[in-house]
Amino acid sequence: MASYKEPSFKDRAALSADAKQRALEKLKAKPPLDPAVVAARAAARAAKEAAEAKKREEKKAALEQARLEKIAKAEAAERAIEEAKQAAIQAEIDKKAARDARYAARKAKR
Repeated sequence: MASYKEPSFKDRAALSADAKQRALEKLKAKPPLDPAVVAARAAARAAKEAAEAKKREEKKAALEQARLEKIAKAEAAERAIEEAKQAAIQAEIDKKAARDARYAARKAKR
Protein backbone atom coordinates (compact mmCIF):
# COMPACT_ATOMS: atom_id res chain seq x y z
CA MET A 1 0.00 0.00 0.00
CA ALA A 2 1.31 3.41 -0.94
CA SER A 3 1.88 5.93 1.77
CA TYR A 4 0.31 9.39 1.84
CA LYS A 5 2.16 11.87 -0.33
CA GLU A 6 2.12 15.50 0.81
CA PRO A 7 0.96 17.66 -2.14
CA SER A 8 3.55 20.16 -3.29
CA PHE A 9 2.96 23.88 -3.71
CA LYS A 10 2.60 23.41 -7.49
CA ASP A 11 -0.10 20.76 -6.93
CA ARG A 12 -2.04 23.00 -4.54
CA ALA A 13 -1.72 26.02 -6.88
CA ALA A 14 -2.96 23.96 -9.83
CA LEU A 15 -5.95 22.70 -7.84
CA SER A 16 -6.77 26.26 -6.78
CA ALA A 17 -6.52 27.57 -10.33
CA ASP A 18 -8.72 24.73 -11.57
CA ALA A 19 -11.34 25.46 -8.90
CA LYS A 20 -11.35 29.17 -9.79
CA GLN A 21 -11.75 28.33 -13.48
CA ARG A 22 -14.70 26.03 -12.76
CA ALA A 23 -16.35 28.70 -10.62
CA LEU A 24 -15.95 31.28 -13.41
CA GLU A 25 -17.42 28.89 -15.97
CA LYS A 26 -20.36 28.18 -13.68
CA LEU A 27 -20.94 31.92 -13.18
CA LYS A 28 -20.74 32.62 -16.93
CA ALA A 29 -23.21 29.81 -17.66
CA LYS A 30 -25.81 31.49 -15.45
CA PRO A 31 -28.52 33.18 -17.53
CA PRO A 32 -28.72 37.00 -17.23
CA LEU A 33 -31.47 38.46 -15.07
CA ASP A 34 -34.59 39.61 -16.83
CA PRO A 35 -35.11 43.40 -16.32
CA ALA A 36 -38.82 42.82 -15.73
CA VAL A 37 -38.05 40.36 -12.93
CA VAL A 38 -35.53 42.78 -11.42
CA ALA A 39 -38.10 45.61 -11.57
CA ALA A 40 -40.79 43.40 -10.00
CA ARG A 41 -38.43 42.41 -7.18
CA ALA A 42 -37.51 46.06 -6.57
CA ALA A 43 -41.19 47.04 -6.51
CA ALA A 44 -41.99 44.22 -4.08
CA ARG A 45 -39.07 45.23 -1.87
CA ALA A 46 -40.21 48.88 -1.92
CA ALA A 47 -43.78 47.87 -1.04
CA LYS A 48 -42.54 45.69 1.81
CA GLU A 49 -40.34 48.50 3.15
CA ALA A 50 -43.27 50.93 2.93
CA ALA A 51 -45.51 48.51 4.81
CA GLU A 52 -42.86 48.03 7.49
CA ALA A 53 -42.39 51.80 7.79
CA LYS A 54 -46.16 52.25 8.17
CA LYS A 55 -46.26 49.53 10.80
CA ARG A 56 -43.39 51.20 12.70
CA GLU A 57 -45.17 54.55 12.58
CA GLU A 58 -48.42 53.00 13.82
CA LYS A 59 -46.58 51.30 16.67
CA LYS A 60 -44.80 54.54 17.53
CA ALA A 61 -48.13 56.41 17.51
CA ALA A 62 -49.73 53.75 19.72
CA LEU A 63 -46.86 53.97 22.20
CA GLU A 64 -47.11 57.76 22.24
CA GLN A 65 -50.88 57.55 22.79
CA ALA A 66 -50.37 55.09 25.65
CA ARG A 67 -47.77 57.40 27.18
CA LEU A 68 -50.12 60.39 26.93
CA GLU A 69 -52.97 58.38 28.46
CA LYS A 70 -50.70 57.31 31.32
CA ILE A 71 -49.69 60.93 31.94
CA ALA A 72 -53.33 62.06 31.84
CA LYS A 73 -54.30 59.30 34.27
CA ALA A 74 -51.50 60.31 36.66
CA GLU A 75 -52.54 63.97 36.47
CA ALA A 76 -56.17 63.00 37.16
CA ALA A 77 -55.05 60.98 40.18
CA GLU A 78 -52.99 63.93 41.45
CA ARG A 79 -56.00 66.25 41.01
CA ALA A 80 -58.22 63.79 42.88
CA ILE A 81 -55.71 63.62 45.73
CA GLU A 82 -55.46 67.41 45.84
CA GLU A 83 -59.27 67.72 45.82
CA ALA A 84 -59.49 65.19 48.66
CA LYS A 85 -56.94 67.21 50.64
CA GLN A 86 -58.89 70.41 49.99
CA ALA A 87 -62.14 68.69 51.01
CA ALA A 88 -60.52 67.46 54.25
CA ILE A 89 -59.22 70.97 54.99
CA GLN A 90 -62.65 72.45 54.24
CA ALA A 91 -64.30 69.87 56.51
CA GLU A 92 -61.93 70.85 59.32
CA ILE A 93 -62.73 74.53 58.72
CA ASP A 94 -66.48 73.76 58.77
CA LYS A 95 -66.13 71.74 61.99
CA LYS A 96 -64.19 74.57 63.61
CA ALA A 97 -66.79 77.12 62.48
CA ALA A 98 -69.60 74.96 63.91
CA ARG A 99 -67.69 74.52 67.17
CA ASP A 100 -67.04 78.25 67.36
CA ALA A 101 -70.72 78.95 66.69
CA ARG A 102 -71.74 76.59 69.51
CA TYR A 103 -69.23 78.24 71.81
CA ALA A 104 -70.51 81.70 70.88
CA ALA A 105 -74.10 80.56 71.45
CA ARG A 106 -73.19 79.27 74.93
CA LYS A 107 -71.46 82.54 75.72
CA ALA A 108 -74.48 84.48 74.50
CA LYS A 109 -76.78 82.54 76.86
CA ARG A 110 -74.83 83.68 79.92
